[in-house]
Amino acid sequence: MDSILGLLKLRIKRGINLAIRDARSSDPYVVINMGEQKLKTRVIKANCNPEWNEELTLSIRDVKTPIHLTVYDKDTFSVDDKMGDAEIDLKPYFQCLKMGMKKLPNGCALKRIQPSRSNCLAEESSCIWQNGKIIQPMILRLRNVESGELVVELEWVDVTGCKGLSEVSL
Repeated sequence: MDSILGLLKLRIKRGINLAIRDARSSDPYVVINMGEQKLKTRVIKANCNPEWNEELTLSIRDVKTPIHLTVYDKDTFSVDDKMGDAEIDLKPYFQCLKMGMKKLPNGCALKRIQPSRSNCLAEESSCIWQNGKIIQPMILRLRNVESGELVVELEWVDVTGCKGLSEVSL
């Protein structure tokens, strides 16, 4: 437990204009990799704008380890087709958490992160104070594919007995 800093809730909300990999649609699901952890959403049948609304939890050991997301099309009789990938750089989010903010008005933006060549953001993303927690909703543009975006959200969970972020340098 002492090597874990805490937990990160990753909400995979939905996909937008995902690539067509079958005749007229796709059966998408998302695989999340972070270090040695691997998680997966359920498959949404015949939908290029799927709504997953799934919450997956990752244990964080190193704030510098990015989260890799890969979207696949589920195929019954062959290997699943890749439908693009994206990466989440956690450093901007952890910088917000380390500000140590308390009791802010709901919806207050702590930091704005601009899309750039070094991240997968499709548009500006903000770290927001929401119900006593800092969340970061974002829209990720998928790489290595003709179209598609993923709507995701980050939320930190402090865990009793874990180090936390106080001594972590970013």
